[in-house]
Amino acid sequence: VQLQASGGGLVQAGGSLRLSCAASGRTFSPYAVGWFRQAPGKERDFVAAIRWSGGSTHYADSVKGRFTISRDNAKNTVYLQMISLKPEDTAVYYCAASEVSLSSLSGLYRYWGQGTLVTVSS
Repeated sequence: VQLQASGGGLVQAGGSLRLSCAASGRTFSPYAVGWFRQAPGKERDFVAAIRWSGGSTHYADSVKGRFTISRDNAKNTVYLQMISLKPEDTAVYYCAASEVSLSSLSGLYRYWGQGTLVTVSS
């Protein structure tokens, strides 16, 4: 399984971006797909996750009400719609797939994409 994250870029505070995570390879049917982010000099943090079957979601408190995760099973793609962006949202965003859990723990995600950079200017 290969994951390809895209959609990052430079945006002003208050702006919006939509990230995409496209999966390819063998039949893609994970338990969940999540987004994580890593700011310069900081650890990788959980952002949001969605169950591949059923669509249950889980968000970090810092993004609730501003970010929305969704999926298109037919396209093997997960999206992260981000609105009201803040400078503190600046980070490299990674998508990952878990075969076991809808979790905020990065160790439970087996497959990782390469990351896409989001920069929010003040």
